[in-house]
Amino acid sequence: MVDRKFTSVLILAGGTGTRMGKPKQMLKIAGEPILFKTIKAFLNIKEVDEILLACNKNIAKKVKAKFKNIKICEDGATRLKSLQNGMKIVSSKCKLIAIHDSARPLIEKKDVLAVLKTASKYKAAVLGVPVKNTVKETQKGVVKKTLNRAFLHEIYTPQCYEIKTLQKALNKFKNDKKSTDDSSLVEKLGTKIKIVKGSYKNIKITTSEDLLLAEALLSKGASKVSKTRVGLGFDLHRMEKGRKFIVGGHEIKHTKGLLGHSDGDVVLHAVCDAVLGAICAGEIGLYYPPTDITIMGISSVVIAEKVMEVLKSKRARIVHMDITLIAEEPKISPHYTAVRKSLSEIFKLNINEVSFKAKSYEHVGAIGNAKACSAHAVVTVEVK
Repeated sequence: MVDRKFTSVLILAGGTGTRMGKPKQMLKIAGEPILFKTIKAFLNIKEVDEILLACNKNIAKKVKAKFKNIKICEDGATRLKSLQNGMKIVSSKCKLIAIHDSARPLIEKKDVLAVLKTASKYKAAVLGVPVKNTVKETQKGVVKKTLNRAFLHEIYTPQCYEIKTLQKALNKFKNDKKSTDDSSLVEKLGTKIKIVKGSYKNIKITTSEDLLLAEALLSKGASKVSKTRVGLGFDLHRMEKGRKFIVGGHEIKHTKGLLGHSDGDVVLHAVCDAVLGAICAGEIGLYYPPTDITIMGISSVVIAEKVMEVLKSKRARIVHMDITLIAEEPKISPHYTAVRKSLSEIFKLNINEVSFKAKSYEHVGAIGNAKACSAHAVVTVEVK
C-alpha cells in the first residue's frame, strides 16, 4: 500500500500534435479520446487524492463536460511551462506529486502504486524499462561508440516526487530549456532518483503506428477479461379498450391498450427477459411476480431499472438489442424512432445500438385480429 500522504497527479496535455497532424491527446482509441482513457486510469486509483490537468481551452471544455472534480490550468508553450502552470493549482495539502504524459493511456495501477511508494520513501522515483535494442552514440551520422545497454533505461511516466523536491528544482532551474522531462531538473539538484521497473505496454502515443499498437494492446487485454453472450426474450399481452398502448416506454395513442399486471409494455418485458437470459439471472417474474398486488399497474420502466441493477451486479453491459413487435394495429412504423430513442435512454445505449421494427400477423389468430400483440427481443451483452 502507498503511504497515505496527500497525493496529486498532474497530467500534461499540451502540444499541437505536429507528428500526428492534430492534437494526439484527443485522437480516439477504443472508442474514446486518449486523454479520457488516461484520466480514467487515475480515477480508478483510490490512493490518488486529486487529478490536475494542463491543456488548452478547447480540450478543457470537453474534459469538464465529461469529468467532475478535475482541476484544470492553461498549458504552456513548453513542457516545463505546462508543469509550472500545473504546480500553481496543486492543493496546499499535497505531499507527493506524480507527473504523467496524457499520451500514455495504458498506464497500469500496480505501476502507479509502485512508483508512488518508492517516491514516498526516496523523494524521487520514475518508471523505466531496460533498453532492449543496441544504442549507439553518433555524430553527424557517424557512430562514435556503442553504449552498454545493461546500464540504460527508457524513462516513462508517471515520474513522482515529494512536492518540496520538485518545487525546489523548478525554482532553481525555472529557465532551463534543455531538460526533456522533470526528472532531469530534479537530477540536477543532486537528488538520487530511483527507477521502478514498469511495463513495456505503457507506451507514449506519438505516431500513427503507436496508435495502432495501443489499439491492439487494448483489444488483447479486453479479450482476456470479457466475453459476449446473447439472450432471447418473448412476451405476449391481450389488447383491451381503455388501456394505454405503451411499447418500449413510449405511449402510442390508440383505442386499445395492453392488458397486464403492470402497464403491459410487451416490448420492455421481452427485452428485460432477454437481458436476464443473457446473464443467466432468470426472468422478470422472479423479481416482480404477477401475484404481488402491491405492484399492480407498475411502470415497466421500473422493471427495466431493476434489470439494469442486476446486469451491473453481474459486471455486464448491453452492447446491442434487436426487437420485433408483432401487432395488427395500430400502425407502428411512424413511431420507430421514438421507440428506439426511449429504449436507448432506458437502457443507457446509443440509439444506433437499438434496433426496433414491427410486423403484422396477416389477420391470423388473436394477434391478427387485434386481440393481442407480442414481442421478440434479442440482446447482446458483454460480461467481464
